[in-house]
Amino acid sequence: MNAPERRAVVLLSGGLDSATTLAIAREEGYETYTLAVDYGQRHRVELAAAEAISRQFHSREHRVVSIDLRAIGGSALTAEIEVPKDRPTHEIAIGIPVTYVPARNTVFLSVALGYAEVVGADAIFAGVNAVDYSGYPDCRPEFIAAFEQLAQVATKAGVEGTRIRIETPLIAMTKVEIVQHGVRLGVDYAQTVSCYDPNSDGRGCGRCDSCRIRREAFRLAGIADPTRYVG
Repeated sequence: MNAPERRAVVLLSGGLDSATTLAIAREEGYETYTLAVDYGQRHRVELAAAEAISRQFHSREHRVVSIDLRAIGGSALTAEIEVPKDRPTHEIAIGIPVTYVPARNTVFLSVALGYAEVVGADAIFAGVNAVDYSGYPDCRPEFIAAFEQLAQVATKAGVEGTRIRIETPLIAMTKVEIVQHGVRLGVDYAQTVSCYDPNSDGRGCGRCDSCRIRREAFRLAGIADPTRYVG
């Protein structure tokens, strides 16, 4: 008798972390349904990257949901606020930067929760990271635990006794460990887009916090960085 199919919704931004998370979900035997969110971000080239990565890992389905967070703004990614460039490492590690998007992960997980109910998934995978996370409050274990508790009382599945887990396999990894793990799982990082301010061709600026963290991770991992940078 075949084991019942395990299904997971994977939040897929098109970046390094979410691509690695998808690879992990597939390695664990999940049939994956990937979800990207078009929230009005300035780095919209990541949406095409997400679709390509979903295909690479043979996901059952890939969907893009549009929720325009420019309507509330408040972030360098959704408003006319300059993306910080060339910040030293010690500054990146302190405080909450202007690239934080208010309530973004709460919104993303809420949409993923609805999608999980629709497709009968028992898990949602999210590539949040509490080590190299640029100070974002919605990437911490406390937030994930609180949302998972909410999911059990906010859904038909939860009321009927079906627990939808929030899986965050990267949450305690350093960026170096994430890169190393992803390479072992065959992630094509050349397809991913991490930059907060890429050009129209998807080339990274090489200077924003995300680019700097990514570059350093490949360097420390001893792995050639396949990222296409401007210049």
